[in-house]
Amino acid sequence: MIKFLDIKRITESFEPQLSAEVQRVISSGWYLLGNEVEKFEKAFAEYCDSTHCVGVANGLDALVLILMAWRKMYGWSEGDEVIVPANTYIASILAISRAGLTPVLCEPHEDDALIDVDRLEGLLTSRTRAIMVVHLYGQVCDMDAVRPFARQYGLKVIEDCAQAHGALYKGARVGALSDAAAFSFYPGKNLGALGDGGAVVTSDRQLARTVRTLANYGSREKYVNQYQGLNSRLDELQAAALSVKLRRLDADNDRRRQIARRYIKQMNNPLVQMPCIHTWLGHVFHLFTVRCERRDDLQNHLSAMGVQTLIHYPIPPHKQEAYSEWNHLSLPITERIHSQILSLPISPVMTDEEVKVVIESVNSFK
Repeated sequence: MIKFLDIKRITESFEPQLSAEVQRVISSGWYLLGNEVEKFEKAFAEYCDSTHCVGVANGLDALVLILMAWRKMYGWSEGDEVIVPANTYIASILAISRAGLTPVLCEPHEDDALIDVDRLEGLLTSRTRAIMVVHLYGQVCDMDAVRPFARQYGLKVIEDCAQAHGALYKGARVGALSDAAAFSFYPGKNLGALGDGGAVVTSDRQLARTVRTLANYGSREKYVNQYQGLNSRLDELQAAALSVKLRRLDADNDRRRQIARRYIKQMNNPLVQMPCIHTWLGHVFHLFTVRCERRDDLQNHLSAMGVQTLIHYPIPPHKQEAYSEWNHLSLPITERIHSQILSLPISPVMTDEEVKVVIESVNSFK
């Protein structure tokens, strides 16, 4: 079976340096709020062409903390609104709810599954405070359309970069394209830790300081609490592992693009629709997603051929029990994408032979 993502093989590809760094941190006896996190934060901020990076416990917390900080800084009220793509992973939406704000769902473009900026104006109300863009599957949203719109209406822009580490937009990296960005370092990400981890990236000094305070129990000085905060910290072991992996991120993303080029060039099946690619450097192929009206049959066929696939995501957020108040909504583009999408194996450690098998397996589907 060709695994959808062989995390064990990816981890082994960083040896022996990875284990040596982990052992060095273990031997140091310092596991939180130390030099490793500080070093990684500095390196990742520079990598993202930004000024500040705050390491946190996971990607969901990164989103929540940005929104919580803006509420503190700008006096947003409970229930103020954040526009978010309807077809994103539910974590983007959960973050808005957890911050005491109201998610407003925006349908995506049919072709690339990214937020449709032309629909934003129709979703505006007097309580709209921000737009959350999600660089879904690893492809950057149309930020040249999003940013002027946000400026026109005095809105904040937040990037959910959980799937887009290292992607470029007209020469600038994701993370530097908005007021603030959130990253996840879940092990399966393009830049993945050895467990959970996340980061907030911004060039807004006040926001970075507020996020750091909120993430530390709302405290800047020990036992003195300014806010009702969280306990959300990136630990030293994860930071050390991420520092090792960050040095190879661009090369790993290039390998993902190389595989994607082969897929698009050599997959030739009228039943299977290839993804829409705007620019190659603007996509880091966290996922390689195809669409097929007979998606379940295609998945079963590929499994029989020894190719593991996943569905990102089988149930759209507005049809989840967690948001039962939305279950009556009809969002046809989102629902169509969720019913047709299938993610094929792609990772920097896939062999050329494995890529060939995936291509041949897709082409043999009838």
